[in-house]
Amino acid sequence: MRIAQIAPLTEAIPPKLYGGTERVISWLTEELVGLGHDVTLFASGDSRTTAKLAPVWPKALRLDGTVRDPCALHMMMLEQVRRRAADFDILHFHLDYYPFSLFCRQAAPFVTTLHGRLDLPEHQPLFATFSSIPVVSISDAQRRPVPGAGWVRTVHHGLPERLLTPQPVQPAYLACIGRISPEKGIDRAIRIAERCGLPLKIAAKVDKLDNDYFEEQIRPLLASPLVEYIGEISDQEKPAFLSGAVALLATIDWPEPFGLVMIEAMACGTPVIAFNRGAVAEIVEEGLTGFIVEEENGAVAAVERISGLSRQTIRGRFERRFTARRMAEDYLGVYRKLIEAAEPLPRLVARLKAVRDSLGFARPPVAAQAASGRVSGSSSQTKATPQTARAARAKNATLLPK
Repeated sequence: MRIAQIAPLTEAIPPKLYGGTERVISWLTEELVGLGHDVTLFASGDSRTTAKLAPVWPKALRLDGTVRDPCALHMMMLEQVRRRAADFDILHFHLDYYPFSLFCRQAAPFVTTLHGRLDLPEHQPLFATFSSIPVVSISDAQRRPVPGAGWVRTVHHGLPERLLTPQPVQPAYLACIGRISPEKGIDRAIRIAERCGLPLKIAAKVDKLDNDYFEEQIRPLLASPLVEYIGEISDQEKPAFLSGAVALLATIDWPEPFGLVMIEAMACGTPVIAFNRGAVAEIVEEGLTGFIVEEENGAVAAVERISGLSRQTIRGRFERRFTARRMAEDYLGVYRKLIEAAEPLPRLVARLKAVRDSLGFARPPVAAQAASGRVSGSSSQTKATPQTARAARAKNATLLPK
């Protein structure tokens, strides 16, 4: 299958450090290549992939201080993809709603995975306007605010099976990982750790947008002797960090569409204690891979019960539910469905041909038709002119190809 993956230009594919969406795109792309498909990745020029790279801009926009209007470059990328659309069997976008208007006016099958939140008021009229556009959700919870969108499937994220693995270390602390912002609830995690009397290690980045929040609300809490702020870490550092954790605290306070850090913890066999928001209930299996709680008291109680969970079982559930191979196979199912829907006539022709062959009907050779002056399947039994015979053969050939 000829597949185009169209990624945001904000980060490289994969990103140098933080970047959940971009990492998922990378894992999906590499898995599709590994399964033998012909994949082209539209992304920044500093991306790394075994697919064919179509560089749209020399470097990731996050690292390019010269770019002042990223929307202009994304519009340019959409046009580049449109001009090459006939080269692919399917176009897979990861650009939110940006492709909707342009690509609903062309013939190539396409689909968009929505990676972000959809609960803002302006999303409802948007998806009502584009209700026929095929979209994929990353959780069932993500769909709730816009049930009328053109949903074709939910595909949970997955990561490479051997990317993160359990390490032989003694768990000794609680962990938070990802990003520090108001909706991530790091202050809650600090209070939970202090109440449990356990160390808390925080491996997270702070975006410029959230710097004031970090300085005013979080930095004072880091003075606690139980809290260690590590900063942003790479995939290479995560196995040891997560394996050394008694549990991962996912103290989110927003309808997070997925929560990649939770399956990263599971890959290392680490239990997850998560607030019941967004997609948490689809990811964490209560009493098996972790605990789902409503508030801080419940989280403190869950920490006391964490020793009853099997880290080997948690790793096994990750392998069954959240690998990149499973994710790629799910997307291939989506691609096939959309490709078939875009080609109704060839499918009808194939069925007619199968019926003809099963009944033993053989179409006379073209030479015999011309010699007799008759057209197989024509209602006329009178001698046909060459022009009429050619036109009729063309019509029949459309319906009953060899």
